[in-house]
Amino acid sequence: MEKFADEAVIEVSSGKGGNGCAAFRREKFVPKGGPAGGDGGRGGDVVFTVRKNLRTLAHLRYKREFRAENGRDGQGGGRYGRNGEDVVVQVPPGTVLKDAETDEVLVDFGKTPQDNRVLKGGTGGWGNIHFKSSVNQAPRIALPGKTGERRLLKAELLLIADIGFVGFPNAGKSSLLDKFTNARPKIASYPFTTKIPNLGVLTVSGRDIILADIPGLIEGASNGLGLGIRFLKHISRAVALAFLIDLSADNYFSAFDLLQKELENFSPDLTRKKRIIVGTKTDLDGATERLQKLKKKYPAETVAGASVFSGEGLAELSDLMFELAQEENSEWRRVEDWG
Repeated sequence: MEKFADEAVIEVSSGKGGNGCAAFRREKFVPKGGPAGGDGGRGGDVVFTVRKNLRTLAHLRYKREFRAENGRDGQGGGRYGRNGEDVVVQVPPGTVLKDAETDEVLVDFGKTPQDNRVLKGGTGGWGNIHFKSSVNQAPRIALPGKTGERRLLKAELLLIADIGFVGFPNAGKSSLLDKFTNARPKIASYPFTTKIPNLGVLTVSGRDIILADIPGLIEGASNGLGLGIRFLKHISRAVALAFLIDLSADNYFSAFDLLQKELENFSPDLTRKKRIIVGTKTDLDGATERLQKLKKKYPAETVAGASVFSGEGLAELSDLMFELAQEENSEWRRVEDWG
């Protein structure tokens, strides 16, 4: 199975500030040199940065602790200590950082793709050069550096896509993604072939949108049956959803209602997204009649048919998907940012 992880808990620590130095000038012919202790350096920060070619949080499963460097102590001769190096943690686009103890959202890199300094390093302590005064010409005081911060964080990956595919196992989601994009998901005739989310870019006449295929649902998924609903979070950012219905399946007529019910149990927001119903495998006997029945049952929905095997309806379907995604296709969803 592919090394895919959409959750990870890590411990991050910023660096301690260096201590200030209490020192005095010791030079020939200067018997009473003044204070010359330098300040300590600042501790390093904890910085999270988006790496666009990352697709998983698996690397955070192998390294769970990230510590910035401490600042160096100040020295005599007025020399300041060196600042500590930042520690940089790379995450894929769409990552959400939460406090692991309170579940408070700290940063959503689906909305803020810029680098983010999550923890600041401790400031360096003052050397005794700061404490000279008219009444104290030889201060022996120096301050310690401030300690850094430590935090236990939970990273969650929510994929960034324009159209999310929803359907029962073997509905043809992976086959459609394979046909439309350069993604190469595992395809087979048995259920639950797809065990991890897959992304692909659909390009037509110079236009691009991102498609997401998630593992198939079954009735009762919200109660933990099958692979459950844990992957539904990956379509929560999608502009629209494509419900793929296998026209050769016995439950084709009730499939859309059942899928909507499972989505409702997970998050009512998913049922309010723009959507399209796609009848798949239209090349099979009786599929055309079944597609017409679906159109009559759902007159208020956009219902289309397509066959990956024969190519029937694929051009029309790609145009419909572009129309759905175009209205709210944000800057951060541009393919040059995603890929």
